[in-house]
Amino acid sequence: MTEQYSQRTRMVHAGTRRSHYGETSEAIYLTQGFVYPDAEAAEARFKGELPAGEESFIYARYGNPTVAMFEDRIAALEGAEAAFATASGMAAVHAALMCQLRAGDHVVAARALFGSCLYIVETLCPRFGIDVTLVDGTDLDQWRTAMREETRVCFLETPSNPTLEIIDIAAVAEIAHSVGARLVVDNVFATPMYQRPIAWGADVVVYSATKHIDGQGRCLGGVILGGNAFIRDEVEPYVKHTGPALSPFNAWVMLKGLETMPLRVAAQTDAAEAVASHLAASRGIERVLYPGLPSHPQHNLVGVQMERPGQVISFEIEGGQAGAFRFLNGLELIRISNNLGDAKSLITHPTTTTHQRLSAEARAALGISDGLVRLSVGLEDPEDLRRDLDRALAAV
Repeated sequence: MTEQYSQRTRMVHAGTRRSHYGETSEAIYLTQGFVYPDAEAAEARFKGELPAGEESFIYARYGNPTVAMFEDRIAALEGAEAAFATASGMAAVHAALMCQLRAGDHVVAARALFGSCLYIVETLCPRFGIDVTLVDGTDLDQWRTAMREETRVCFLETPSNPTLEIIDIAAVAEIAHSVGARLVVDNVFATPMYQRPIAWGADVVVYSATKHIDGQGRCLGGVILGGNAFIRDEVEPYVKHTGPALSPFNAWVMLKGLETMPLRVAAQTDAAEAVASHLAASRGIERVLYPGLPSHPQHNLVGVQMERPGQVISFEIEGGQAGAFRFLNGLELIRISNNLGDAKSLITHPTTTTHQRLSAEARAALGISDGLVRLSVGLEDPEDLRRDLDRALAAV
């Protein structure tokens, strides 16, 4: 689908492949393998020697028509040349990094990462002889100082999980490219609706499709986006031979999610802006972290590289962990869960859940206090959410 159409339109139509039946909704091709008309055709498919314009598949771990529709649609949305879908967001992060790294390489990563992402860079990479330097993602001088001749990848998430730091993508991309490194950006919190890292110089973008793309708590999925050469020559062989393939059914769910994502994310962001302003004026809260508030440390940067501030809010409850637990247990409408991007509002306590593996010192360095909670605003009426939050704050 050409660029003449808006994002919202491309998310309904891009990548559609119809069978000879002419179905309206995308078909689910639940099959492990594919048959060939003759031995010569099988040989040609495995060699990749197909007639121009012809599309065919070999095995579901390598590719599938339903999965291909999802990949094409998300690539059209992101403005990327190509995409490869994976079984989960963490499978996407792992494959996007490890497919291009080998012993002796060097990675520079922002310190403020999701706990499982930190596990990959802090624990897995060194096991394979890959050196890693963690930096304060908002300090460009630290990125510059960390660069080496053997630096191959720079990795960051912005906004970060859970403290919502905003990192200057264009500036870090320029620093990475100065030594021949690629920049990989985890864009989950911003969604492709409100931030497009490739436009700011990023080489690779990863998503947990489990979050806003599905958006209704149903399926796991992930996707890696980038240039055609990177996806076809580096990502595809790695994923094909290591196996984290996205199931066709999950791909179909993600396709349906993409159709409504602009409407859902816009409504969630509207509500988050109202809730964040309300929390900033509430008693019992020590600080509110939301990119849309003027008090956010990188608020000016938000207006440059993000179209809107998103639907995740983090805030610190008075009284540390005990106060945070009283608050969480006082909620009725908002549910305790470590997921985000759902139609339902969800809240979590990072210190004891998503970032519990980190030491107290490491959490303190990231600004994750014992009283910090992360709220993913859903599709409920903002007034109902405000009342629920007020009721829980009264318990504190």
